Amino acid sequence: MALSREIEAEARRNGEQQARRIIVGAIQRMAGEQTTESVVSTVPLPGDEMKGRIIGREGRNIRAFEQVTGVNVMIDDTPESVLLSCFDPVRREVARLTLTELVQDGRIHPARIEEVYERSKRKIDELCVRAAEDALAEVGITDLAPGLLPTLGALKYRTSYGQNVLKHLIECAHIAALMAAELGLDVPTCRRAAFLHDIGKALTHEVEGSHAKVGADLARRFGEHPDVVHAIEAHHNEVEPKTVEALLTQAADAISGGRPGARRESLEVYVKRLQRLEEIARAHKGVDKVFAMQAGREIRVMVAPEQIDDAGAHLIAREIAKQVEDELTYPGNIRVTVVRESRAIELAR
Repeated sequence: MALSREIEAEARRNGEQQARRIIVGAIQRMAGEQTTESVVSTVPLPGDEMKGRIIGREGRNIRAFEQVTGVNVMIDDTPESVLLSCFDPVRREVARLTLTELVQDGRIHPARIEEVYERSKRKIDELCVRAAEDALAEVGITDLAPGLLPTLGALKYRTSYGQNVLKHLIECAHIAALMAAELGLDVPTCRRAAFLHDIGKALTHEVEGSHAKVGADLARRFGEHPDVVHAIEAHHNEVEPKTVEALLTQAADAISGGRPGARRESLEVYVKRLQRLEEIARAHKGVDKVFAMQAGREIRVMVAPEQIDDAGAHLIAREIAKQVEDELTYPGNIRVTVVRESRAIELAR
């Protein structure tokens, strides 16, 4: 019995060490880009007089442009440039190409705007297919269904927390393949599952359902292997992962999204999380002061020593950590440190 416990403990220690080595090795070998995010595009102009031609008589040109493209045109005091604002990056890119061509040609009127817009839309469709083909070549996948290429390529213009989704998929594919090779698993299947796991993000606004479910249905419709389909639908635990490919896809997704510089959250979400961290800790009896530290990675809790003993301090730390796990979503870990300071003071007379 003692021998079996010792073997089990040694296996657990070695397993954790091996898993850590595989993950660290995959991260170190993967060189990804830093995040960039924007909801505006800038179109340079040859001169400020072009702004008047874009606006048109009584604003008819700018109204026609915004109606056709679905993008807001912002003309301000910025010299020799205008801004295009839209939260849909594909639509914004089509509008940017349209306005750039109109400015170069010089003929700007409603009929011409519609003509150039249709041409720019076809060009973006071609660029999406080309981006998908380049991504497939980079990860070494040669047999993807042609019908998936436009959808996959559209992810070139989409971001998630500032991280480009298509580059995220390429990164996940490399990470999953590296870990699969270390573990002696089926490398092509693991790479393929990780590469396609977020394909549903290109269709979320068109089809009801989460991007994991939408992506799984799309992959199934185009004849992807059941293991790949299952990894796609299970990568956010909406379906319980039952294969090693699904678990490896989850790990690659978490590594790519959680590495430093990969993503950034909005200031509003960040501040709300810090405030909620402090509220959770203050709600416990005997807590004197609370400080969220290290950008929300640690919460320091000062308790009143006359109300809380040493055992109570450990209990409060455990309760706060459990409540944070249940209520908040955050990358990595949050350390909960409870400090109970005792002072003994005597006067020498």
